Amino acid sequence: MNNKVWLVGAGPGDPELLTLKAVRALREADVVMIDDLVNPQILEHCPQARVISVGKRGGCRSTPQAFIQRLMLRYARQGKCVVRLKGGDPCIFGRGTEEYNWLHLHGIDAEIVNGITAGLAGATNCSIPLTLRGVARGVSLVTAHTQDDSELNWQALADSGTTLVVYMGVAKLADIRQQLIKAGMHADMPVAMIENASLPEQRERRSTLNQLLDDAQDFRLKSPAILVIGQVACDSQVKLDQLSA
Repeated sequence: MNNKVWLVGAGPGDPELLTLKAVRALREADVVMIDDLVNPQILEHCPQARVISVGKRGGCRSTPQAFIQRLMLRYARQGKCVVRLKGGDPCIFGRGTEEYNWLHLHGIDAEIVNGITAGLAGATNCSIPLTLRGVARGVSLVTAHTQDDSELNWQALADSGTTLVVYMGVAKLADIRQQLIKAGMHADMPVAMIENASLPEQRERRSTLNQLLDDAQDFRLKSPAILVIGQVACDSQVKLDQLSA
């Protein structure tokens, strides 16, 4: 495994959600470059490795992406087994593909190891099925934070009939609410706010688009958090009972 970079998804926080492949890479690692949102307990799988924090969080001082890439390249060229440990899944708002392509462009072997994303784990822990026969025919994963400040196609999202999972949306709740209602989504559409997905301190609050801002303020919602918007964010047990009746 030497002279290789593993882009490993650490999952949303619960160490037991790691894949076996992720654990194997960590056990072989010489260097682990870890993101801020990764649970430190996961480092128990790599006691032999040098651990380097390369955190990147919105609104906080972050490690420049170019520096992270140069660091991976340096250690890989030294013959080290490098693990780039990312929260969630490397390819869901995690720059995994960007780093993979950059490493290959510079002649470094790289492999992506998937992790469970917060949207899935958080919803499941709140008994919310992201898809449900007769209720939600699909799921759309979107981020409210874009590098170029471009807008999502809110109309397409509102018309899709899919469950909408919004990452990095805490600072843009007002805009999310306004854009979806403007696009025709009902003001009483259920919304679940889920904080610290899969961790012991996970919290949730059910709301609607109409009440989202007031409920988020009352709940004191803070990052990291996701929003689940759609009929599945109602009491899912009621929905299941209705479908089986």
